[in-house]
Amino acid sequence: MAAGDTGVSICSDALILLGAKAISSFNDGTDESSVCDRLYPDIRDSTLMMYPWSFSMKKIALSRLITTPTSFWKYEYLLPGDRLGNPHAVRDSAAIGNFLSVDWEIQGDKLLTNLEAVYIDYQFQTPEFAMPQYFVQLLKYMVAWHIAEPITEQGDKALRWRQIAVGDPAENGRGGYARQAMVIDGKNQPVRVIEDYTLVAVRN
Repeated sequence: MAAGDTGVSICSDALILLGAKAISSFNDGTDESSVCDRLYPDIRDSTLMMYPWSFSMKKIALSRLITTPTSFWKYEYLLPGDRLGNPHAVRDSAAIGNFLSVDWEIQGDKLLTNLEAVYIDYQFQTPEFAMPQYFVQLLKYMVAWHIAEPITEQGDKALRWRQIAVGDPAENGRGGYARQAMVIDGKNQPVRVIEDYTLVAVRN
């Protein structure tokens, strides 16, 4: 893990990459700190959500609420407050596999379903101190890309750091250093085996 990293230290390093001065806090009174304070949270969260990073995933059982939906669903479950986006997987048991693509829907901060137990995989707002070094490095490049123009007033610097961070537009955010970070992160993920799939069962 990148022990000691904070949003301020990540933004400071991104500013140095741009040839600007580092900041001591998000409210130190400088233009640089004002820009970082405004833009950094969204850059961090969008970078987390661009890929199912292994360190940013949780598996939990949802708590059923005592209230009932005003629809044809029987139950409603409260989604975790630290989630980023919707669940990556919904299950009716804690067993590996058995992803459900139907029999549930999301409304606001609740999951509605007829299932009597719900387990989800979801991405959470990972604190900087828990981010691995390869992701912190990518985040620095992503911050440099997004703050380059307001800090330096040079559009070509923004384009350069976008290229470094995620490659050409045609690569859909999977080029540049992002590709290397995803490869490193993929080594932390086990190979997924299809355990229960109707088409496979029919063929066998």
